[in-house]
Amino acid sequence: MYTTELQKSNQVRAIEDPEKLAAFEARVAADEFIEPKDWMPEAYRRTLTRQISQHAHSEIVGMLPEGNWISRAPSLRRKAILLAKVQDEAGHGLYLYSAAETLGTSREEMIEALHSGKAKYSTIFNYPTLTWADIGAIGWLVDGAAIMNQVPLQRTSYGPYARAMVRVCKEESFHQRQGYEIMMAMCAGTADQKRMAQDALNRWWWPSLMMFGPPDADSPNTAQSMRWRIKRETNDELRQKFVDITVPQAEALGLKVPDPALEWNEARGHYDFGEVDWEEFYAVVRGEGPVAKERMAARREAWEEGAWVRDAAAAYAEKQAAKKAA
Repeated sequence: MYTTELQKSNQVRAIEDPEKLAAFEARVAADEFIEPKDWMPEAYRRTLTRQISQHAHSEIVGMLPEGNWISRAPSLRRKAILLAKVQDEAGHGLYLYSAAETLGTSREEMIEALHSGKAKYSTIFNYPTLTWADIGAIGWLVDGAAIMNQVPLQRTSYGPYARAMVRVCKEESFHQRQGYEIMMAMCAGTADQKRMAQDALNRWWWPSLMMFGPPDADSPNTAQSMRWRIKRETNDELRQKFVDITVPQAEALGLKVPDPALEWNEARGHYDFGEVDWEEFYAVVRGEGPVAKERMAARREAWEEGAWVRDAAAAYAEKQAAKKAA
Protein backbone atom coordinates (compact mmCIF):
# COMPACT_ATOMS: atom_id res chain seq x y z
CA MET A 1 0.00 0.00 0.00
CA TYR A 2 1.28 3.45 -0.95
CA THR A 3 1.94 5.57 2.14
CA THR A 4 1.60 9.32 1.68
CA GLU A 5 3.56 11.92 3.63
CA LEU A 6 0.29 12.82 5.35
CA GLN A 7 -0.12 9.23 6.61
CA LYS A 8 3.53 9.13 7.67
CA SER A 9 3.06 12.47 9.41
CA ASN A 10 0.07 11.18 11.35
CA GLN A 11 2.09 8.13 12.41
CA VAL A 12 4.99 10.30 13.56
CA ARG A 13 2.68 12.73 15.40
CA ALA A 14 1.68 9.87 17.67
CA ILE A 15 5.24 9.45 18.97
CA GLU A 16 6.79 12.94 18.74
CA ASP A 17 6.82 15.41 21.62
CA PRO A 18 3.39 17.12 21.46
CA GLU A 19 4.73 20.39 22.89
CA LYS A 20 7.50 20.61 20.30
CA LEU A 21 5.07 19.66 17.55
CA ALA A 22 2.59 22.34 18.64
CA ALA A 23 5.36 24.97 18.80
CA PHE A 24 6.61 23.97 15.34
CA GLU A 25 3.15 24.16 13.78
CA ALA A 26 2.51 27.53 15.42
CA ARG A 27 5.72 28.91 13.91
CA VAL A 28 4.80 27.58 10.46
CA ALA A 29 1.29 29.01 10.74
CA ALA A 30 2.83 32.38 11.68
CA ASP A 31 4.97 32.26 8.49
CA GLU A 32 8.25 32.04 10.40
CA PHE A 33 11.20 30.36 8.69
CA ILE A 34 12.30 26.99 10.04
CA GLU A 35 16.11 26.80 10.18
CA PRO A 36 18.40 23.73 10.06
CA LYS A 37 19.09 23.64 13.82
CA ASP A 38 15.44 24.08 14.74
CA TRP A 39 13.37 21.11 15.85
CA MET A 40 11.14 19.77 13.07
CA PRO A 41 8.95 16.66 12.60
CA GLU A 42 10.69 13.83 10.78
CA ALA A 43 7.95 13.79 8.13
CA TYR A 44 8.63 17.48 7.43
CA ARG A 45 12.36 16.71 7.09
CA ARG A 46 11.64 13.78 4.74
CA THR A 47 9.27 15.80 2.58
CA LEU A 48 11.75 18.63 2.21
CA THR A 49 14.67 16.31 1.50
CA ARG A 50 12.65 14.61 -1.24
CA GLN A 51 11.43 17.85 -2.79
CA ILE A 52 14.69 19.82 -2.64
CA SER A 53 16.85 16.93 -3.86
CA GLN A 54 14.48 16.24 -6.76
CA HIS A 55 14.59 19.93 -7.60
CA ALA A 56 18.41 19.79 -7.56
CA HIS A 57 18.41 16.66 -9.75
CA SER A 58 16.12 18.43 -12.24
CA GLU A 59 18.51 21.38 -12.52
CA ILE A 60 21.47 19.09 -13.19
CA VAL A 61 19.70 16.75 -15.63
CA GLY A 62 18.17 19.84 -17.24
CA MET A 63 21.61 20.85 -18.50
CA LEU A 64 21.62 17.88 -20.89
CA PRO A 65 18.87 18.78 -23.41
CA GLU A 66 20.53 22.15 -24.07
CA GLY A 67 24.17 21.18 -23.64
CA ASN A 68 24.37 19.38 -26.98
CA TRP A 69 23.21 22.55 -28.77
CA ILE A 70 26.04 24.76 -27.49
CA SER A 71 28.33 23.80 -30.38
CA ARG A 72 25.44 24.09 -32.87
CA ALA A 73 24.04 27.46 -31.80
CA PRO A 74 23.42 29.63 -34.89
CA SER A 75 25.63 32.55 -33.81
CA LEU A 76 28.38 33.43 -31.35
CA ARG A 77 25.87 35.52 -29.38
CA ARG A 78 23.48 32.58 -29.07
CA LYS A 79 26.35 30.32 -28.05
CA ALA A 80 27.46 32.70 -25.27
CA ILE A 81 23.90 33.05 -23.96
CA LEU A 82 23.33 29.29 -23.97
CA LEU A 83 26.66 28.68 -22.22
CA ALA A 84 25.67 31.15 -19.52
CA LYS A 85 22.29 29.50 -19.12
CA VAL A 86 23.68 25.97 -18.78
CA GLN A 87 26.23 27.28 -16.26
CA ASP A 88 23.37 28.84 -14.28
CA GLU A 89 21.56 25.49 -14.15
CA ALA A 90 24.67 23.86 -12.67
CA GLY A 91 24.80 26.59 -10.04
CA HIS A 92 21.13 26.08 -9.18
CA GLY A 93 21.77 22.40 -8.63
CA LEU A 94 24.65 23.19 -6.28
CA TYR A 95 22.59 25.71 -4.24
CA LEU A 96 19.81 23.17 -3.86
CA TYR A 97 22.05 20.22 -2.96
CA SER A 98 23.59 22.47 -0.29
CA ALA A 99 20.14 23.37 1.04
CA ALA A 100 19.12 19.70 1.13
CA GLU A 101 22.33 18.75 2.95
CA THR A 102 21.30 20.98 5.87
CA LEU A 103 18.50 18.46 6.49
CA GLY A 104 21.01 15.69 7.21
CA THR A 105 21.35 13.83 3.90
CA SER A 106 24.72 13.96 2.14
CA ARG A 107 25.14 14.99 -1.47
CA GLU A 108 26.63 11.60 -2.26
CA GLU A 109 23.50 9.87 -0.92
CA MET A 110 21.24 12.10 -2.99
CA ILE A 111 23.23 11.55 -6.18
CA GLU A 112 23.36 7.80 -5.59
CA ALA A 113 19.57 7.82 -5.27
CA LEU A 114 19.33 9.64 -8.60
CA HIS A 115 21.69 7.28 -10.40
CA SER A 116 20.00 4.17 -8.98
CA GLY A 117 16.55 5.37 -10.03
CA LYS A 118 15.25 5.75 -6.46
CA ALA A 119 14.98 9.54 -6.79
CA LYS A 120 13.08 11.32 -9.54
CA TYR A 121 13.58 14.53 -11.48
CA SER A 122 11.30 16.61 -13.69
CA THR A 123 9.74 14.49 -16.45
CA ILE A 124 10.23 17.33 -18.96
CA PHE A 125 13.91 16.49 -19.36
CA ASN A 126 13.17 13.05 -20.77
CA TYR A 127 12.09 14.58 -24.09
CA PRO A 128 14.59 15.18 -26.94
CA THR A 129 15.67 18.55 -28.38
CA LEU A 130 15.31 17.98 -32.13
CA THR A 131 15.86 21.50 -33.53
CA TRP A 132 17.19 24.89 -32.47
CA ALA A 133 13.56 25.99 -31.96
CA ASP A 134 13.39 23.49 -29.10
CA ILE A 135 15.95 25.60 -27.23
CA GLY A 136 13.62 28.56 -27.58
CA ALA A 137 10.61 26.48 -26.49
CA ILE A 138 12.49 25.17 -23.44
CA GLY A 139 13.41 28.69 -22.34
CA TRP A 140 9.93 30.07 -22.97
CA LEU A 141 7.75 27.17 -21.79
CA VAL A 142 9.85 24.96 -19.53
CA ASP A 143 11.59 27.78 -17.70
CA GLY A 144 8.31 29.70 -17.70
CA ALA A 145 6.64 26.76 -15.93
CA ALA A 146 9.63 26.49 -13.59
CA ILE A 147 9.27 30.16 -12.60
CA MET A 148 5.57 29.63 -11.95
CA ASN A 149 6.49 26.77 -9.60
CA GLN A 150 9.45 28.46 -8.00
CA VAL A 151 8.37 32.03 -7.24
CA PRO A 152 6.07 30.83 -4.39
CA LEU A 153 9.02 28.80 -3.03
CA GLN A 154 10.72 32.08 -2.09
CA ARG A 155 8.16 32.07 0.74
CA THR A 156 8.43 28.37 1.58
CA SER A 157 8.67 27.61 5.29
CA TYR A 158 12.21 26.20 5.24
CA GLY A 159 14.70 29.07 5.36
CA PRO A 160 17.65 27.67 3.35
CA TYR A 161 15.31 26.60 0.52
CA ALA A 162 13.51 29.95 0.43
CA ARG A 163 16.77 31.91 0.32
CA ALA A 164 18.24 29.73 -2.42
CA MET A 165 15.14 30.34 -4.53
CA VAL A 166 15.61 34.12 -4.56
CA ARG A 167 18.67 33.91 -6.79
CA VAL A 168 17.36 30.92 -8.74
CA CYS A 169 14.19 32.80 -9.69
CA LYS A 170 16.12 35.87 -10.85
CA GLU A 171 18.23 33.71 -13.16
CA GLU A 172 15.26 31.67 -14.37
CA SER A 173 13.60 34.93 -15.45
CA PHE A 174 16.58 35.56 -17.73
CA HIS A 175 16.25 32.03 -19.10
CA GLN A 176 12.57 32.52 -19.90
CA ARG A 177 13.26 35.80 -21.69
CA GLN A 178 16.07 34.37 -23.81
CA GLY A 179 13.81 31.49 -24.86
CA TYR A 180 10.98 33.81 -25.84
CA GLU A 181 13.43 36.00 -27.76
CA ILE A 182 14.55 32.96 -29.78
CA MET A 183 10.91 32.21 -30.61
CA MET A 184 10.32 35.86 -31.59
CA ALA A 185 13.28 35.77 -33.96
CA MET A 186 12.13 32.52 -35.55
CA CYS A 187 8.54 33.68 -35.93
CA ALA A 188 9.76 36.88 -37.60
CA GLY A 189 12.05 34.91 -39.94
CA THR A 190 11.34 32.67 -42.88
CA ALA A 191 8.26 30.50 -43.31
CA ASP A 192 10.38 27.43 -42.53
CA GLN A 193 11.65 29.02 -39.31
CA LYS A 194 8.11 29.84 -38.18
CA ARG A 195 7.00 26.28 -38.95
CA MET A 196 9.92 25.05 -36.84
CA ALA A 197 8.78 27.28 -33.97
CA GLN A 198 5.22 25.97 -34.25
CA ASP A 199 6.47 22.37 -34.29
CA ALA A 200 8.50 23.02 -31.11
CA LEU A 201 5.41 24.50 -29.40
CA ASN A 202 3.36 21.48 -30.48
CA ARG A 203 5.82 19.07 -28.91
CA TRP A 204 6.62 20.97 -25.69
CA TRP A 205 3.21 22.36 -24.71
CA TRP A 206 1.74 19.29 -23.02
CA PRO A 207 4.98 18.17 -21.31
CA SER A 208 5.21 21.72 -19.91
CA LEU A 209 1.75 21.39 -18.35
CA MET A 210 2.85 18.08 -16.84
CA MET A 211 5.66 19.90 -14.99
CA PHE A 212 3.18 21.04 -12.33
CA GLY A 213 2.59 17.44 -11.28
CA PRO A 214 -0.56 15.33 -11.16
CA PRO A 215 -4.04 16.78 -10.57
CA ASP A 216 -4.65 17.87 -7.00
CA ALA A 217 -7.06 14.97 -6.45
CA ASP A 218 -4.28 12.51 -7.35
CA SER A 219 -1.40 14.29 -5.59
CA PRO A 220 -0.93 12.45 -2.26
CA ASN A 221 1.47 14.94 -0.66
CA THR A 222 -0.05 18.29 -1.67
CA ALA A 223 -2.38 18.69 1.32
CA GLN A 224 0.38 18.17 3.88
CA SER A 225 2.86 20.35 1.96
CA MET A 226 0.30 23.16 1.86
CA ARG A 227 -0.35 22.80 5.59
CA TRP A 228 3.35 23.02 6.34
CA ARG A 229 3.71 26.02 4.00
CA ILE A 230 6.25 24.09 1.91
CA LYS A 231 3.95 24.73 -1.04
CA ARG A 232 1.87 27.89 -1.30
CA GLU A 233 -0.29 26.98 -4.30
CA THR A 234 -1.61 23.65 -5.57
CA ASN A 235 -0.59 21.92 -8.79
CA ASP A 236 -3.84 22.79 -10.53
CA GLU A 237 -3.73 26.43 -9.44
CA LEU A 238 -0.21 26.83 -10.82
CA ARG A 239 -1.09 25.01 -14.05
CA GLN A 240 -4.06 27.35 -14.62
CA LYS A 241 -1.91 30.40 -13.97
CA PHE A 242 0.69 29.17 -16.48
CA VAL A 243 -1.94 28.64 -19.19
CA ASP A 244 -3.49 32.08 -18.57
CA ILE A 245 -0.12 33.83 -18.92
CA THR A 246 1.35 31.76 -21.77
CA VAL A 247 -1.55 31.62 -24.25
CA PRO A 248 -1.45 35.40 -24.94
CA GLN A 249 2.31 35.11 -25.44
CA ALA A 250 1.77 32.43 -28.08
CA GLU A 251 -0.82 34.62 -29.79
CA ALA A 252 1.64 37.53 -29.83
CA LEU A 253 4.10 35.27 -31.66
CA GLY A 254 1.45 34.24 -34.17
CA LEU A 255 1.59 30.63 -32.96
CA LYS A 256 -1.31 28.31 -32.13
CA VAL A 257 -1.42 26.37 -28.88
CA PRO A 258 -2.00 22.69 -29.77
CA ASP A 259 -5.19 22.28 -27.75
CA PRO A 260 -8.57 22.21 -29.57
CA ALA A 261 -10.34 22.59 -26.22
CA LEU A 262 -8.56 25.86 -25.38
CA GLU A 263 -11.06 28.69 -24.93
CA TRP A 264 -11.36 31.83 -22.83
CA ASN A 265 -14.04 31.47 -20.17
CA GLU A 266 -15.44 34.92 -19.44
CA ALA A 267 -17.38 33.74 -16.39
CA ARG A 268 -14.31 32.18 -14.74
CA GLY A 269 -11.86 34.81 -15.95
CA HIS A 270 -9.53 31.98 -17.02
CA TYR A 271 -8.82 29.80 -20.03
CA ASP A 272 -10.49 26.41 -20.19
CA PHE A 273 -8.09 23.82 -21.58
CA GLY A 274 -7.97 20.13 -22.46
CA GLU A 275 -7.01 17.19 -20.28
CA VAL A 276 -3.33 16.32 -19.96
CA ASP A 277 -2.42 12.77 -21.03
CA TRP A 278 -1.76 11.49 -17.52
CA GLU A 279 -0.90 8.00 -18.78
CA GLU A 280 2.03 9.53 -20.64
CA PHE A 281 2.99 11.53 -17.56
CA TYR A 282 3.14 8.47 -15.30
CA ALA A 283 4.98 6.47 -17.98
CA VAL A 284 7.68 9.15 -18.14
CA VAL A 285 7.84 9.26 -14.32
CA ARG A 286 8.51 5.50 -14.43
CA GLY A 287 11.51 6.15 -16.67
CA GLU A 288 9.84 5.41 -19.99
CA GLY A 289 10.40 8.84 -21.54
CA PRO A 290 11.80 9.06 -25.08
CA VAL A 291 15.37 9.70 -23.91
CA ALA A 292 15.19 8.73 -20.21
CA LYS A 293 17.81 5.99 -20.49
CA GLU A 294 20.19 8.30 -22.37
CA ARG A 295 19.82 11.01 -19.74
CA MET A 296 20.71 8.68 -16.86
CA ALA A 297 23.56 7.10 -18.81
CA ALA A 298 25.01 10.56 -19.42
CA ARG A 299 24.73 11.49 -15.74
CA ARG A 300 26.36 8.27 -14.53
CA GLU A 301 29.18 8.64 -17.05
CA ALA A 302 29.81 12.26 -16.01
CA TRP A 303 29.86 11.22 -12.34
CA GLU A 304 32.36 8.43 -12.97
CA GLU A 305 34.60 10.53 -15.20
CA GLY A 306 34.61 13.35 -12.65
CA ALA A 307 35.75 11.13 -9.78
CA TRP A 308 39.38 12.27 -10.11
CA VAL A 309 38.32 15.92 -9.73
CA ARG A 310 36.38 15.17 -6.55
CA ASP A 311 39.28 13.12 -5.18
CA ALA A 312 41.77 15.90 -5.95
CA ALA A 313 39.54 18.54 -4.33
CA ALA A 314 39.13 16.38 -1.21
CA ALA A 315 42.88 15.77 -0.98
CA TYR A 316 43.58 19.48 -1.34
CA ALA A 317 41.05 20.32 1.37
CA GLU A 318 42.64 17.79 3.72
CA LYS A 319 46.08 19.22 3.01
CA GLN A 320 44.93 22.78 3.72
CA ALA A 321 43.20 21.67 6.93
CA ALA A 322 46.38 19.92 8.09
CA LYS A 323 48.43 23.07 7.42
CA LYS A 324 45.96 25.17 9.34
CA ALA A 325 46.01 22.75 12.27
CA ALA A 326 49.81 22.76 12.32
